[in-house]
Amino acid sequence: MRQLSQDPVLGELMAMNHRAADLSARHRAMLDFAVKLTETPHRVGESDRDGLRAVGFGERDIWDVSAVAAFYNMSNRMASAVDMRPNAEYHRQAR
Repeated sequence: MRQLSQDPVLGELMAMNHRAADLSARHRAMLDFAVKLTETPHRVGESDRDGLRAVGFGERDIWDVSAVAAFYNMSNRMASAVDMRPNAEYHRQAR
């Protein structure tokens, strides 16, 4: 985020707490949905998808947001399960 946006403050806020960042309603809804899917997936329901639709997301967009969040969660859980650590180059990246 830091590198793509060229905004180090935004990058830090996104890593620490996206709710503190100056985001559009669309981006905030997407991230709130992804957090809910991550933390309490059993509570995600039609009203959550309706919230995404209300800010302009279509069915394919909802699929894509869900797929990215699910893959990220799966890969992090696998890394935790086998104690996988980033290589040294990762820590030098502008992330």
